[in-house]
Amino acid sequence: MKTVSTTKAPAAIGPYSQAQIVGGMVYTSGQIGLDPATGLVPEGVEAQAHQVFKNLSELLKAAGSDMSKVVKTTVFIKDMNDFGLVNGIYAQYFTEPYPARSCVEVARLPKDVLVECEVIAEL
Repeated sequence: MKTVSTTKAPAAIGPYSQAQIVGGMVYTSGQIGLDPATGLVPEGVEAQAHQVFKNLSELLKAAGSDMSKVVKTTVFIKDMNDFGLVNGIYAQYFTEPYPARSCVEVARLPKDVLVECEVIAEL
């Protein structure tokens, strides 16, 4: 197991790693729309979703992978009414063949953000 860490994605805010590499696969922790440069979360689900996928992209890059190698995503959204917006933004960061995906509405996310996502990718 190898721990992945980068300053280009938000630092862990608890007892966990940003990502781990095991057996040729990268497992990321959930990423929220926190801007690692400013420490701020942008307003609105669209801006947050873009930042989430930028953070994931940076984590994968640090691991030696990229978004084209993602095989599974789990998306957590605060309000299922935002599904269409998040789905449209998601489609800007992934290409066919698309990863397998789960998307669930949750009661609350860290820092009261509106969206979070974790991925599993090949190296």
